[in-house]
Formats: sequence, structure tokens, C-alpha cells
Amino acid sequence: MEAPALETYDLENAASRPWRRELADAIRDPGELLALLGLDPERMGLGAEAQREFPLRVPRGYAARMRPGDPRDPLLLQVLPLASETDPAPGFSADPVGDLAAMAAPGLLHKYQGRALLVITGACAVHCRYCFRRHFPYGEANPAGEHWAESLAYIAARPEIDEVILSGGDPLSLPDRRLASMAGDLAAIPHLKRLRIHTRLPVVLPARVDHGLVRWLSRLARETALKPVVVIHANHPHEIDGAVAGAMKRLAGAGAVLLNQSVLLRGVNDDPETLAALSEALFAAGVLPYYLHRLDRVRGAAHFEVPDAEAEGIMTALRARLPGYLVPAFVCEEPGAPYKRPL
Repeated sequence: MEAPALETYDLENAASRPWRRELADAIRDPGELLALLGLDPERMGLGAEAQREFPLRVPRGYAARMRPGDPRDPLLLQVLPLASETDPAPGFSADPVGDLAAMAAPGLLHKYQGRALLVITGACAVHCRYCFRRHFPYGEANPAGEHWAESLAYIAARPEIDEVILSGGDPLSLPDRRLASMAGDLAAIPHLKRLRIHTRLPVVLPARVDHGLVRWLSRLARETALKPVVVIHANHPHEIDGAVAGAMKRLAGAGAVLLNQSVLLRGVNDDPETLAALSEALFAAGVLPYYLHRLDRVRGAAHFEVPDAEAEGIMTALRARLPGYLVPAFVCEEPGAPYKRPL
């Protein structure tokens, strides 16, 4: 049976979408960000080469959650390009999780049984310095346009795939019309059960969860066989404010299951107190902790790495502190492995 067509919306004009204005007004100059926080650029170890290779981008609303005058603010450290990113780091590479080897079609990754992942955009509202796809070849590895039919055919020919993951970049940086069109095409594949969206926008730009997004997600949940799952990405409790909690409420009201994934980051959340506070803040906002990732060893992110022995102690303390449903699974992704390995 053909899935119902999902409605598209004539709401993409920037003037009528506040989140688009916020996205366009994102801070791109490290000097401007540090000036807003009252910090001296000369003392922060900024890296001009790191900025050229992977430029700063951070929404002003997210920057407003940073503590003025604090050079170790955990939100600031996630986005500030440092000179140490260009230091030699053995074992760190441009493709740490084997994305390119798992590409079955342009932008379509098939690593795990039952799931396929579509890298549908390289755009994101924030440039996280630890991003494992910061070197990904988005230009040639894109399932859109002429390759979209190829991706659909690949998924349709494999009935063992029952879940498709939209990733990037950030899928929610795309217009609702484009997302609804993709979701409608996927909903027409009868063996698909779930559509999972991995996104950081509801955390760094909560205005993105507006009426248009909620409306098409609601229709997806109500009128097709696809169950929407939204996996947000928060690493620190300071990222969860009232606006983010409101965005989570709207997503849940649209029928989406809400999960969170984090990355264990040196200087950001590498202690059980911070991780416990994050789990509590997420649960209060209606989001269940899902994964805590060991850092993917992407080139430029070595300064974030937490040694495994130290991480094990953090997780032991976290398990003693929280009920099991608030403890995320501590995992790592290894190239060629059939699943994320629990640690």
C-alpha cells in the first residue's frame, strides 16, 4: 500500500522562519566570540590554521549560555578553534570510524544489520571541534539529486533494513519541504519501520523546532508506518535551558521518541557529577540518555581524549549514582565492526 503523501509547506522564506535568521547570524569570528565573553584572545591559544580548516560557527543563543570571563567554559571549549588541533597526534585520522569504506552509494552508509544511514547534508548550525565528520567529503558523497533514486533502490532491495537514519552535518539544517519529501519517499518502502534523525539543532538552535517541523513530524507519525525517533546531542547540562526543554516538549508532542547521545570530552564532561547532572536535565526535559561515545579519533580532536582507564572510573561512579535508565551506554565505534562496542 502506498504511503500517504506528506504535506509540504510554503514556509521556507527566511523572513517567516526565525531559526533561519538565527542561523544566518551565527558567530563565525573567534575574536568576536571571545569579546562577547570578555576573554583575551591572546591567552586562549587560538589556531589560525584550525580556523581555516574547520571554521568556527556557533549560534548566538548557544553562546549566551557560556559563562562570561571563564576560559574553561565547557560550551566554549566545544567550539573554539585552538592551535593544538594541528599538533601531530598518532592514531588520529580523517576517517576514524570507517565511513568511506561503508559507503554503499553516495552518502549512504550501511554498517550495521537492519540500519542504513543517509548523510543528507554537510551543513550544521554549530561546528563542534570533536566532530568525527569534520573531514568528510560532503561534496561528492551526497545522496541527494541524481543519487537519491539510487539510495532508495538500495534500501528497497534489502528487506532486512527496517530503520533509516538521517545524519550529516545536521538534517534539521535542511528546509521542512526537503525533509518531508525525503520522509515521504522512505515511507513508501514497506519494510521500513523507523526514521531516526540525528540532530544537534534542537540543542544549539531550539527555535528550529517550530510549527512547520512539528507539523510534518506529526503527520509522519500519524499517517505513515514510520515511527520518528529524534536523537539529540547534548554533552553538558548547561546546554539544556528552558528554550531547549520547550523544543523537546514540542518534538515529543509530535510523536517522536527522544534520545540523547553525548561524547566523553576532556575538560567538558569528564567527571561523574557533570554526566549525572546531564542525565537528570535530559530526563526532566523528556529525553532518555542513550549513548556516551568514547571520542572518535578524528584528526584535530586529540586534546579531547579521555584515557580508557579514567573513563571506566567515571562510568563506575556514574552507575553508582544514577538509576540504570539514566545511565547511557558507554560505547565506541570501530571501523568494520558489526555494532558499537560497549566499553
